[in-house]
Amino acid sequence: MKTVFLIRHGQSTFNEIYARTLVDPNLIDAPLSPTGETQVLQARRTAQALKVELVVSTPFTRALQTARGLFGEAHPLVIECLHRERVSASCDIGRSPKLLAADFPDLCFDHIGDPWWHAEDVDDNGIPQEPLETVHGRIAQFRDWLRARPEQRIAVVGHSAFFFHMTSHRFANCEILETTV
Repeated sequence: MKTVFLIRHGQSTFNEIYARTLVDPNLIDAPLSPTGETQVLQARRTAQALKVELVVSTPFTRALQTARGLFGEAHPLVIECLHRERVSASCDIGRSPKLLAADFPDLCFDHIGDPWWHAEDVDDNGIPQEPLETVHGRIAQFRDWLRARPEQRIAVVGHSAFFFHMTSHRFANCEILETTV
């Protein structure tokens, strides 16, 4: 059994605006808000005490910022799409690997597709709506991917809806949940 630490990203600018308005602000791949940056700083000591061998993040900017903020550049960081957020709002639409590579030049995005997020089943507002059965399939694939990794202690930075469907736990921003696979 491997020990896996599931970590939800810090508050994004989308989360901040949506909490006030309850309206999708149409922010594609929203970055961390100032509150999210503070949450990451506050969780940093706890995250670094986990003594993980590998950090895995989705390609979403808020997750990448959280992963780097929590663990710095000393830990290997692998970009993986399987645990990306379930697409249901504008912030769950990703950006091209080329754009991500320009913002994060020290990370490798060559292995991910374009698009790497669910881009089908578009609603009247132009937002893809990812079917729940697709998410459950990704959860099974992601568990297999984690099991196949050689590391025994892995930090996974990701997203609330995906983690909820994986664990039935509702995550706060920057919350860390220890589990096994």
